[in-house]
Amino acid sequence: MLNEIAQDAETRMKKSADALVENFKKIRTGRAHPSILETVQVPYYGSDVPLSQVANISVEDARTLSIVPWEKPMVPVIEKAIMKSDLGLNPSTSGENIRVPMPALTEETRKGYIRRARAEAENARIAIRNIRRDANGDLKDLLKEKEITEDDERRGEDRVQKLTNQFVAEVDKLLEQKETDLMEI
Repeated sequence: MLNEIAQDAETRMKKSADALVENFKKIRTGRAHPSILETVQVPYYGSDVPLSQVANISVEDARTLSIVPWEKPMVPVIEKAIMKSDLGLNPSTSGENIRVPMPALTEETRKGYIRRARAEAENARIAIRNIRRDANGDLKDLLKEKEITEDDERRGEDRVQKLTNQFVAEVDKLLEQKETDLMEI
């Protein structure tokens, strides 16, 4: 019973940390990285698909991404999809190759991205604390139904608190890494 509650809490907390990593990928840094374009959806034969499913994305140099579509008619469609995205990127086309230069981040945009990263991290911390609250509520319910003893409840709460501390520390570490990436010139 206690193990199931702790494992469920751990699984849910891990999902919150993974979601934070995915959200951080959407916040671009000054360096070119293919994951920046993961959120870009391209219309392809009547349905929207991720850009990586219709083209090869590679890093040309530190500040430029190179996109080579698998089908030539996709070039203008991909270009349009990148411009429509909220990433603030302007692709340029030369033949079948699309180049996406990463504009240098100004101090103001860096601070804006850091604020956004901190907000995402805080949302993850809140989600982790909510999971702790749910797990502790389950333990209290078991105690009320006399399925566990008070000592078991206390042990369960301690275990859930250790998990909470572990995942909050992981969120803090991820935020620190993202802030470091954003402040690099």
